[in-house]
Amino acid sequence: MKSMKYIWMIASLSVLVSCSDFLEERSQDTYYVTSYTDLDELLIGDCYLPVRAASKLSDTSDPGYFIHYLADEIEEQHGNIWSWDSDNKETIFGYYTWQQRVGETHNYNGYLRENATWTEIYRLLNVANNIIDCAKEVPQETDELKLEVRRVNGEAHFLRAAYYFWLVNLYGKPYEKATANSDLGVPIKTSSQVNDVIYSRNTVQEVYNQVLSDLQQAESDLSVARKVPTIYRADITAVHLLMSRVYLYMQDWEMAKKYADKVLEAKAELVDLNSLKGSFLNRSSVENIFSMGGAEIPCSMCNYYQSFRVSHDLYNAYKDNDLRKSAYWWTYDDFVGYVKMEVSSTADADPSEEDYYERKFYRAAANKKAPVSDRFLFRVAEAYLNKAEAELYLGNDGIARKALNDLCAKRYDKENPYTYDCSGEALAKAIREERRLELALEGHRWFDLRRYSVCEKYPESKQIVHDYTYYEDDTEMKERHRFVLEAFDKAYTLPIPQEVIQFNTGMPNNDRPVREHTVVSIN
Repeated sequence: MKSMKYIWMIASLSVLVSCSDFLEERSQDTYYVTSYTDLDELLIGDCYLPVRAASKLSDTSDPGYFIHYLADEIEEQHGNIWSWDSDNKETIFGYYTWQQRVGETHNYNGYLRENATWTEIYRLLNVANNIIDCAKEVPQETDELKLEVRRVNGEAHFLRAAYYFWLVNLYGKPYEKATANSDLGVPIKTSSQVNDVIYSRNTVQEVYNQVLSDLQQAESDLSVARKVPTIYRADITAVHLLMSRVYLYMQDWEMAKKYADKVLEAKAELVDLNSLKGSFLNRSSVENIFSMGGAEIPCSMCNYYQSFRVSHDLYNAYKDNDLRKSAYWWTYDDFVGYVKMEVSSTADADPSEEDYYERKFYRAAANKKAPVSDRFLFRVAEAYLNKAEAELYLGNDGIARKALNDLCAKRYDKENPYTYDCSGEALAKAIREERRLELALEGHRWFDLRRYSVCEKYPESKQIVHDYTYYEDDTEMKERHRFVLEAFDKAYTLPIPQEVIQFNTGMPNNDRPVREHTVVSIN
């Protein structure tokens, strides 16, 4: 049956939930929900992304594994790379070079799994739908049980909002008030029922409305529910930060400010890099609000012999007195890595022979669990930046500068501090730049570039250049191709996976150009 049932069925086969208890024989692959604890276990086990080991690029099961490679934060490492890594990086080729089909192989002879993120997020959404539907039916004999069910229901609504927000910002156009009611977003499904129907794409406005509706429900439930003392469970502060982000993307500055203020009223402390000892972001960082999932980046950028590095464009954007330059990155000759090399007795030793540890994200190397995510991490610094941006567009330049400078006071050398005294468009550029530097490789940059391009007051877009090197016998560089993402390029919106288009007759795809390249010198 050629319908989007294909997608929902994949999800349902993974997590099939029964709210009733009428079957005597029970499948080992089916969850049977009889109490809020069952719902809670389902929520933890199948709706939240797990704290997981950093994986290779070839592991496409982690939603949004490609997000960092789309923007201007990462560039290809030119040199002799490990043989396994030269093949491993092919997984990211279609995204990294903005191909018309992002599953395109680097030899243009087939397609890799381009539907992985789409399918996995819809699977997670189906789990959230099941939890929300079943929460209405589980016994709630006491006030305590009622509050526990509200907590689970609130978390499920938060996750559903977060997942739809990701989907619409990957596969729909950036939010514009004038066109959001006609711009195509992604299909919305809020029922756990598996339907044999052909699905269509809801508008961007409809998806945002759904996100806000879910967040409002999450706010209602989590404002009264018990807080679970862990950063791996969403609480009311996480809800408020996501609401601030959503309204920021919608250019609803008053509401973005309102919810940023709510976050800062609850949690305002920042890590002072002037006194930092150890890693910047770990499980116990005072800035953490919420985290789920692992970290993809470190395992592909941990030393001189791997495929990618921090872009020089990003690294060079940090001023010399910016403590983030050393807190986030390490350098070796021309290589800029994502981890900091430990001091050894042989200071000039080849870095491949050293031990490495995280600076920004603690111990998120390959096969090591990353305590905080590099895509789904909510922290206090974002609230300062959201507030600064919202206040600027509300005409409150002084308040915007204060929020920005409060953040900078903890990021620049106190003996050589840096503060902003600009206003208007110059202040807008400063806020955008500090956001880029502060939230680097946390999953924001691609989405930020998209929304800046449709900003009503100070629209901005940039050209991004990515090189892709082909190897002979895995180690010897053979040919280098250069790809360019132009400013305001249509490829800032990803294509709907072909499998989805095929199973949903008449569903339109996003218009993306065929990506050409030029051959550039290896030397």
